[in-house]
Amino acid sequence: MSSPSSEQTNAIREIQRTREIAQQATTALSAQRDVLRQRGMNLPPQVMSTLQGIDTDLKRLEEYLYEEQTELGQLRALANMSAAVTTSLDIDVVLNEAMDIVIALTKAERGYIVLVDRTTGTLEFRVIREDSLTSMRGGTPQISSTVLQEVLSTRQPLLADNAFRDERLLGGASVANFALRSVLCVPLMFKDDMIGVVYVDNRLQSGVFTPRELNLLTAFANTAAVAISNAMFYASIQNLLAEITQVKDLMDNIFASIASGVIATDSDGVITTFNRAAEEMLAVRAEASISQPITTVLPRLILGLEEQLEDVRQSRQGQTFESELFVEERGRVALTIKLNPLRDSRDEVQGVALVLDDVTQQREREQQLNTIKTYLPPEMVDNIATISGLALGGESREVTCVFAEVRSLYTMRDIHPREILEILNEYFGLATDAINANQGIVDKYMGTEIMALFNTQLNPVEDHAARALEAALTLRDRFVELYSRKGINPQPHYYRVGMHTGVCTLGNVGSLSRRDFTAIGDTINLAKRVEENTPFGAIIISEGTRQHIAASTGLAGCRLGDPYELKAKGREETTIVYEVFRA
Repeated sequence: MSSPSSEQTNAIREIQRTREIAQQATTALSAQRDVLRQRGMNLPPQVMSTLQGIDTDLKRLEEYLYEEQTELGQLRALANMSAAVTTSLDIDVVLNEAMDIVIALTKAERGYIVLVDRTTGTLEFRVIREDSLTSMRGGTPQISSTVLQEVLSTRQPLLADNAFRDERLLGGASVANFALRSVLCVPLMFKDDMIGVVYVDNRLQSGVFTPRELNLLTAFANTAAVAISNAMFYASIQNLLAEITQVKDLMDNIFASIASGVIATDSDGVITTFNRAAEEMLAVRAEASISQPITTVLPRLILGLEEQLEDVRQSRQGQTFESELFVEERGRVALTIKLNPLRDSRDEVQGVALVLDDVTQQREREQQLNTIKTYLPPEMVDNIATISGLALGGESREVTCVFAEVRSLYTMRDIHPREILEILNEYFGLATDAINANQGIVDKYMGTEIMALFNTQLNPVEDHAARALEAALTLRDRFVELYSRKGINPQPHYYRVGMHTGVCTLGNVGSLSRRDFTAIGDTINLAKRVEENTPFGAIIISEGTRQHIAASTGLAGCRLGDPYELKAKGREETTIVYEVFRA
């Protein structure tokens, strides 16, 4: 079955052949008419006029069929363009190809698709079709801005078959400057939104464009406007998706790089985020945890987690707690867990975020330090950096040195040695607490004695002598309480305390591989001699200690016994000393 186009083509050819026959008949009759006139005869007058009328009608029919065939071809081309424009994602390629077809169908010399930037309002030449010489000049295409502004402002198509004589364009300098003849421009509209225009012209001929080309270009513009709007929307979706992907990648990288474990759930308690640090802490694979209820993934590890999560959802407040758990690959693990509600733009809780910090090593170090502090003075451990900075040899400093015997071995001669250690530890514990409570540090334990220092680099205080005396008086109070608990009343009491205030040398002694922080000098020796010459149950201070107390805090709350001279072993001069009581 033949197509309408081929039928029209055959009809045009038949008409052309019929016209040729009619013209041949007209020529032959004209020749016969001259012969008949010579013989005195004439043809009927209607014959020649009839043949001319037939030729005229056939010519009109031929032109009509030609116009119909041209319009049909244009409509088919428009349909093909519409299909391509509305189905392709690469709108620039399609529009360029479509513009080539438009120029061919409209017999335009040049063609442009101009879009309006929605943000700035400037014009963008999206498609340009012009001769190579014009293209080589570069810059903005030389088209009539008057025509563009007329169409953009009125939102109506403009057809000028002779631009020089068109009243609408008489004021446009570009019409004359660019030697424009035929101009056709139609708006690109989508739902009352002015997207841009389609512009074609011919600078050589007038009357190139007719209402048929106007209708064709308008139909093309309507289709192109939909395609361009869809392409813009698609591009915006792509850009938004790219931004979302970029943000997600960034967040994934952040979650993956931070040291804290991060787990997030939705409103149903299903895990949505599980970063690498959480995997390492809990020895749980993220792939196996995502999209799983958190109560089935972690309850065996973290006890009470379900109740904590529910509290956060209901109270809408964050919570922090610590938990110790057993991880098969790691053993005991200590975690600090922070729970925070995840809220949307309407401030509604949409899930919970868990931030896990592994404090296992920190807790182990704290346990080790606590163990060390049972053997070394706590201040020495806490200020180990300060101690390490002191050179071997030390530095001079005024201190108050206290020596205290907590209980003589003579009082425990009938006790088993193991029990002796337990008794001494009990007495040493009370003495150490009294010293620490008054900002002193225990320098060493020596058999049944304890040595304490006040105002070293580790525990600097101005009223160190007063604090040392208060530590001694507190020690006496604690021992009296101990006697009462045990139901004993030793006479004299088991303890004795002696102290002296003066300048000594404090620092590290030993070697580079093994050091000890201590104090040496005459002040330390004299404090020891005072303690050795103190009767049991007494607290004796030197004149140096008394003077320092009087100058700093005064002796309120204390009562001093009468002064007496002490001749210490190894010293030629005597030392004034006092026994001290609570007032």
